[in-house]
Amino acid sequence: MLKQALAALFIAVVALPASAQRTAEVKFQPGNFGTMVNGTITGDEYFDYVLGAKGGQELFAELQVSDTNGSGVVYFNILPPGSDGVAIYNGSIDGNTARITLPEDGDYTIRVYLMGNDRDTGKTVGYNLDLSIQ
Repeated sequence: MLKQALAALFIAVVALPASAQRTAEVKFQPGNFGTMVNGTITGDEYFDYVLGAKGGQELFAELQVSDTNGSGVVYFNILPPGSDGVAIYNGSIDGNTARITLPEDGDYTIRVYLMGNDRDTGKTVGYNLDLSIQ
């Protein structure tokens, strides 16, 4: 009986639909060091912005809510090149403004996501994300 219950649990977990994920590459206009991107996140979605940079450069990121049908609980994490989801900056802990010196060359991911009741109840949050590299 225990084996059947564990097998059913495994099948239920494997059968869960994957969270919607969107990705965009961030490029700066010639002569510019930054850009503003905007979008919306609903429920357990997340949006990855990928930005190439060199070790030693400073990354600035600031996230602001532009519109919401919930509480507006949106955050971002910064993931280093090759990360399996482990962040070097966690917005839900460190706040929605980051200024960090990047440790290595490569593609960094700025992942925007919801937490709390907005995530759990499928609310939609609009946001503006200011990004710059120097």
